[in-house]
Amino acid sequence: MQMMSVSSLNTKIKSLLEATFMHILVEGEVASATYHTSGHLYFTIKDDKSAIKCVMWRSSVARMKFRIEKGMHIVVEGSVSVYTPRGEYQFQTVKIEPYGQGALALAFEQLKEKLKTQGYFDAARKKKIPKQIHKIVLVTAKESAALHDMLKIIEKRWPLVEVSVVDTLVQGEHAARSIASALRYADTLGADVVIVGRGGGSTEDLWAFNEEPVADAIFAMETPVVSAVGHEVDVLISDYVADLRAPTPSAAIEMILPDKNELLYLLDEQLERFVRSFDMQLTRKMQHLQHMEALLLQNAPTRKLQEMIERFERLQQEYTRTMHYKLDQYEAALKPLKNHLKQSMDLILRQKTQQADYLEEKMKMSDPRLQCKEGWAQISYEGKPVSLKIIEPEMTFVLEDADYRIEARCLSKKGI
Repeated sequence: MQMMSVSSLNTKIKSLLEATFMHILVEGEVASATYHTSGHLYFTIKDDKSAIKCVMWRSSVARMKFRIEKGMHIVVEGSVSVYTPRGEYQFQTVKIEPYGQGALALAFEQLKEKLKTQGYFDAARKKKIPKQIHKIVLVTAKESAALHDMLKIIEKRWPLVEVSVVDTLVQGEHAARSIASALRYADTLGADVVIVGRGGGSTEDLWAFNEEPVADAIFAMETPVVSAVGHEVDVLISDYVADLRAPTPSAAIEMILPDKNELLYLLDEQLERFVRSFDMQLTRKMQHLQHMEALLLQNAPTRKLQEMIERFERLQQEYTRTMHYKLDQYEAALKPLKNHLKQSMDLILRQKTQQADYLEEKMKMSDPRLQCKEGWAQISYEGKPVSLKIIEPEMTFVLEDADYRIEARCLSKKGI
């Protein structure tokens, strides 16, 4: 029996397993999944009896269109590898597909649900497309048939609009970042609306418009955006986020720009309607003018004016006579009034003079200085007139006659 070391055994196992299980497919349920900061993906898949650890390196993870989650049923493609120092094996994965479902379809639904939750599809945040459009920016491939079709329809429908074209990749690995960058630049050009899109193709060809960078760029734009990708049956993430979805690039132009021929027809109708209306108005005005001319001739303005002058002179004379009559009446009535007023004034003046003399005499008779007898004075205590009865020894009081005021103190008191 041959003896070998642990390292030798692990090396032989590694060679055997890796040579036996190369480029195989394994189907199972995701038991756990960790997206490492390094970009690598570590996960475990299981069935009802066992489990196996798996790893997918960063370069392969970057090519995935969807994220795996616990409980998801998947099919992994890769090889068994052995880590010799610890004698552990794991499944080194190069590709992951959803079991029974396409990877792109799953990625579409995952991103759609995520953006819906973040409010990217809310109708309240969508901007209105202006009715009057003076400048359009077309974000698409510069040499594409879609651009050619849009420019042809612009020239046919409304050639007055100013058009700017921002070239971008519309398919391939770097297309999403290119479209997002082109949209951010288009938002700075001061346009009324931005149309982003391309012609039809396979799901893989159109996939750039299903990627999150494009959705983020459309959501952040200040300028209204129309998504016009593929054919009418193609519904993409950009259609949900944009302010308006057009079934095709050509349809986008037809939806937002007026048709010059329709406007010309409308202008012709309006002009014809205006001419008819003007003719009718002119006819009515001419008839009215003829009627007014007839009335003018019938009423002879010079005669009317003379009648007004004569009437005015009569009124003026009547007014003068009336004023003289009234003045005479007022003057006749004024004389007795003047005499009566003079008599009344004289009477009142005599009455007031007599009243003044009476009051003056009464005032003189009421003068305290004339009423006081010699040797008599008013006694006051604390500002009030009192009799000697309430004055007690040592009390201070005031003596007052018509000419003097004396403050005194009682030294003694006895009755008489």
